[in-house]
Amino acid sequence: MVMKVYSPEFKADAVALFSSDPDLTIAQTARDLGINAETLRNWIRADRARGGVSTTRKNVTSTTRADQATVEELKAENEVLRKELKAARKENATLATERDILRKATKFFAAEMNW
Repeated sequence: MVMKVYSPEFKADAVALFSSDPDLTIAQTARDLGINAETLRNWIRADRARGGVSTTRKNVTSTTRADQATVEELKAENEVLRKELKAARKENATLATERDILRKATKFFAAEMNW
């Protein structure tokens, strides 16, 4: 069996990625990174044993009242951004349609000029 060698930076980034999102599972994170789930699990255990920088899942998901206010602000900001994205996508679709019309017109007039 071939052993893969990963850089310390990759290992640290993988552990940080897993620790940063409480909704991620080890299996999902490992699959996204293209590594074995057990390998990632071992890196997480080693990081926690060293008292690494990464936070535990319990700490990531715990919220205080101040955090709750921040969560509400983020939800409101998220809703505003969703509306802006929807408007931008609509404008993009309109511009794409206009561009296609102008391309067709350009081809038509170019053909007419070559009579």
